[in-house]
Amino acid sequence: MTLSIVMPALNEAAHIAAALEALAPLRRRGAEVIVVDGGSRDGTAALAAPLADRVLAAPRGRAAQMNVGAAAARGDVLLFLHADTRLPDNADILIREALARSPRVWGRFDVRFAGNALPVVAAMMNLRSRVTGIATGDQAMFVTREAFGRAGGFPDIALMEDVTLSARLKRLSRPLCLAARVTTSPRRWQAHGIVRTVLLMWRLRLAFFLGADPQRLARAYGYAAD
Repeated sequence: MTLSIVMPALNEAAHIAAALEALAPLRRRGAEVIVVDGGSRDGTAALAAPLADRVLAAPRGRAAQMNVGAAAARGDVLLFLHADTRLPDNADILIREALARSPRVWGRFDVRFAGNALPVVAAMMNLRSRVTGIATGDQAMFVTREAFGRAGGFPDIALMEDVTLSARLKRLSRPLCLAARVTTSPRRWQAHGIVRTVLLMWRLRLAFFLGADPQRLARAYGYAAD
């Protein structure tokens, strides 16, 4: 069982080298690393090139970028990783063993914030995911290539692409919720305030389920300024 790690990136010059260097041990064990650049203007693609197996270009937007990466990937299992998220050291082994002993076809990791920031928020994110069976991009979603194809890949929407794909994959199986933790940046939470960010995410998710336009929700989330 081979693993392909797909990392969408946009103007991540300050972080991309460290993100890819952290994946070097997995590459040595056979994992493929694909960076999909969404039109960066800060040299992200050039910085990524010597540290990844492939660097591809795609239209801006995480869903489009991740779909391009998935289409080019060679692995039996796809893992989608944000540039500000770090995997556990043995993530590839954990994924392989979990999928081998279970009929489930997808999953995610528990999450924590760098520097042990916001432990209550992280705990609530993990609990919510276990209860609902919905994963978010911060949790490093992984899925077999076959299941990803059956689910139709990520929907071409500006926000909530991870939530929508989770809902599609739940029709195939419940997720594997791995207790090992990925570490992600708390920068958005700290910049905008914990309570404000929690309330914003609840409002956006409710609006999405009520049929709001994802493009409008993305602007409310702040993607228009990224």
